[in-house]
Amino acid sequence: MISAHADVVGSLLRPPELLEARKRLESGEISPAGFKWIEDRAVDEAIALQERVGLEIVTDGEMRRESFQSQMVEATEGFGEHDIDAYLWGEWHGDETVGDKTTGRPASLGVVGKLRRRRHLSVEEFVYARARTSKTIKVTLPSPSLYASFWSPDISAEAYPTLDDFLEDVAEILREEVEELARLGATYIQLDAPHYPLLLDPETREFYEQRGWDLDRWLVRGIELDNHVMGDHPGVTFAFHLCRGNQGSRWLVSGSYEPLARRIFGGIKASRLMLEYDDERSGTFEPLIYVPEDKVAVLGLVTTKTPRRETSEELEFRIREASRFVPLERLAISPQCGFSTSVLGNAITLEDEEYKLRTIVETAERVWG
Repeated sequence: MISAHADVVGSLLRPPELLEARKRLESGEISPAGFKWIEDRAVDEAIALQERVGLEIVTDGEMRRESFQSQMVEATEGFGEHDIDAYLWGEWHGDETVGDKTTGRPASLGVVGKLRRRRHLSVEEFVYARARTSKTIKVTLPSPSLYASFWSPDISAEAYPTLDDFLEDVAEILREEVEELARLGATYIQLDAPHYPLLLDPETREFYEQRGWDLDRWLVRGIELDNHVMGDHPGVTFAFHLCRGNQGSRWLVSGSYEPLARRIFGGIKASRLMLEYDDERSGTFEPLIYVPEDKVAVLGLVTTKTPRRETSEELEFRIREASRFVPLERLAISPQCGFSTSVLGNAITLEDEEYKLRTIVETAERVWG
């Protein structure tokens, strides 16, 4: 099982040439084959960066995705028309540099037909990366109930009369993806589940409860579906990532993990809990008392939202503060979220990103040796 004390969440900043190539592909200026060559090169650079700073766990940077959750929609029939706002809608909060931003939920957003997988979601990502590094490759997949926002009683009921019907099919597709990844040799898979912390805020919770599940059902049925996706793969380590929204250096909600911690930390089968703890919005470390003895709490102490350059000294202080609630040997450190959870990216530079990743490695060596 994975035991590294320095971890990563998923996405890295897309290089400018990849972003430009995406636009050229959409306009027909370059062929799909030409775009793939540029995309492959971006993955090579992402892996090289992570190796250069000394990480033992790497991702492909999610370079092939429009958003961290887009591969399900792109690989599966039934989701209907959509654009990038399908992943960006909400009332986002930012600091004085980026400001607040509200993006409305597209009226046409929704599943409109029975889901049918056209291709695998992330197999290409893993197989390509596997041939280019000897490090442990983490593959990120969305939690199935994250897609509750794609179910609408107005436009989805003919295909899926209830939210349960829809999410059960989503979970089955993701379970098949995990099975194929495991067959191909993947040993570290993460489910991204930012929607659970969104339940902390009354307004966002109201939206999710309008889908048909109250808070209790989210914390029971939602976790059951996550565990179904993970299945039984003794050679695979699973992580579960919980954050409060991350797009363009903005966030959606604030609040302690306390109302969720006992049921999520104890109920999820994943052995590594990737937890956002980069500022006061996340609350104190006290909810860590609910981390079971067979799980590792990976503390997301390094922010991906701002260029602030954390030091190993301050990060060590915070890790030792957290060790009052979880023994030091069951703690690890990571960024609080991805650096670019969609193609928009956060308001930091590639140099900032490299510094932050290097500092994570240096801090892990300082604390755990």
